[in-house]
Order: sequence, then structure tokens, then C-alpha cells
Amino acid sequence: MTSKVIELIKNGSILIPKLLLTNYKKLEITDKELILVVYLINNDEFDPERISNDLDLKIPDVLKMIDSLTKKDILEIKATTNKVYEEKVILDELYNKLALLIINKEEVKETTIYDKFEKEFARTLSPMEYEIIGAWIDNNYSEEIIEEALKEAIYNGVTSLKYIDKILSEWQRKGIKSKKDINKKPKVTKEKKEVFDYDWLNEND
Repeated sequence: MTSKVIELIKNGSILIPKLLLTNYKKLEITDKELILVVYLINNDEFDPERISNDLDLKIPDVLKMIDSLTKKDILEIKATTNKVYEEKVILDELYNKLALLIINKEEVKETTIYDKFEKEFARTLSPMEYEIIGAWIDNNYSEEIIEEALKEAIYNGVTSLKYIDKILSEWQRKGIKSKKDINKKPKVTKEKKEVFDYDWLNEND
């Protein structure tokens, strides 16, 4: 594949969208089909014989790849009758698929715990802050409980990871592991323990 790309470059400047190179496998485009797609991006005239000569491919192989790419909704062949009859390669579906990859990636990004912190702090997190949040996750704090600690800090007007770390440590000490645990009332046994811990001997001091 690399040798053919180099050959294309030697024969003149070509356009290769970076997004296509980094995502073509997600679109189920094979390595050989990628070469053909890059060629067609730079020359939309559908001429199997010319494609065959330029890419050193047999015409049946060219037609087979065109058929495969058509079935994958990567391209379509349309006839034009502007003075002379021509067949053009339309790649609109390819660009639509690449655009959707970007959109879906952004939607996933918005749901991460890091984005929630940046939204609440109204600023970009520092590399150190990323490491601290990552360490919480590595230490088995769920994203749910981290988000609740974030809400608690914001409610108290504090935008400090050190403050949130104290909240998480306190909740861990109390056995709070989820949002549901936060809303539980203290157990009666705990209240009794506090009564028995009272220092009766020094009551009159």
C-alpha cells in the first residue's frame, strides 16, 4: 500500500484527508480500497481503464472494489450529460460518514467526568488535576460518587480538588459508595455509640 501512495505522490500533488487515513478501518475500507478512494478524491472521473493504468490494477479488480465501496455506502457512480456523456464518482456519503465520526466523538467526550469538572469549574483542568481525578477512579471511586462530591463542593462554593478529595475520603470512611448511600439516614446504633462515648466522669468539670 505504501509504495502505491508514494507513486501517487511522485506523479503530482494529491489530497489525502487526515481524518480518512486515521478512520478508514472504522468505515470497513480495506487498505487496497483506501488507495482507490484517495485516487478518486483527486480525480472524480469514473474511467476504469484509466484507473487501472494509473494504479497498476486489473480492470476486474477495479470494478470489484468500486462495487464493494458502493455497497458500503462510501461512493456512488452518477452519469452526467453536460455536452458529453460522463460518469462521475460521488463521495458525499464518505464525507457524511467522516462527519458523523467527529460528531459522535464529541458527544462521547461531553459525557466524561473530566468535562463535568471543567464545566463546573468554568475552566480547563490542569494536567495535575487530570491525574488527581484519574487517581480517584484508579482507587475505585465510582464516577457517580465523584460527581456527587463535585456537586457538594460546588454547592458550598468551593472549586478545589483538595476539598473534593476530603469529601471523598470522609464518605469512604462512612462507607458511602453511591448516591443512594448519601441520602440514607444515620443508623440508630451509631447514635447509641455516641452516647456511650460520653465522658461521664468529667461531667462536672
